[in-house]
Amino acid sequence: VQLQASGGGLVQAGGSLRLSCAASERTYGRYTMGWFRQTPGKEREFVTATKRSGGGTYYADSVKGRFTISRDNAKDILHLQMNSLKPEDTAVYYCAASHLGLITSEIRRADNYHYWGQGTQVTVSS
Repeated sequence: VQLQASGGGLVQAGGSLRLSCAASERTYGRYTMGWFRQTPGKEREFVTATKRSGGGTYYADSVKGRFTISRDNAKDILHLQMNSLKPEDTAVYYCAASHLGLITSEIRRADNYHYWGQGTQVTVSS
């Protein structure tokens, strides 16, 4: 599967952004889908993920209650709604897909994902 992320930009603290990740094929029922982020000099960090058939969604503690992951299954698009943004959310955001049926302990690990989008920059100013 090929993934194309979009929707990043510059926003003030407290604002919102919606990221999208368009897939080249059907993902519902086939791929665990997730969002990760990365800042210079740091490892890629888990943000959120959803299981292949919508069996569960998972969030990093740092974004819980502010970010929401969702799928548009008709269009094969993954969304990340980001509200109440903080300067520390500044990063390049990547969408990712895994053909594995990941269990809870595995879903947060970047090395369990096989397909990655190109990344979209999110900058939150204070």
